[in-house]
Amino acid sequence: MSKKDEFKVFASKHPELVKYIKSGEMTWQSFYEIYDIYGESDNAWDSYLKKETVKNGSSSATPSFKAITDKLKNIDMDSIQHHINTAQKALGIVQELTSKGTAAAAGTIGASEAISPRPINKIFED
Repeated sequence: MSKKDEFKVFASKHPELVKYIKSGEMTWQSFYEIYDIYGESDNAWDSYLKKETVKNGSSSATPSFKAITDKLKNIDMDSIQHHINTAQKALGIVQELTSKGTAAAAGTIGASEAISPRPINKIFED
């Protein structure tokens, strides 16, 4: 088995390496170079593999009830109400403009029937 295939097997055993790739901290090339120089069982991997196990051990996937209540306490309800009011005003203006636009368009259709067409020989308002 080639060194490249061995690295693929190593990477599949440690899916936590993908998070470093996605975050942009490392590249597969960098990980392969570390693997090529130091191999699997060197201390060079401790910083990448231990970080992930510490993260998984100290925090759960779902936030605790206390964490949720703490976040809710920090929300400024007046600010939220202000933003809701602003959004409602904006939607009202858009609704008003669109309803006037359809009424005006309906009015111009009726008015265009009453206007007589311009003579063909009249160009640029002669």
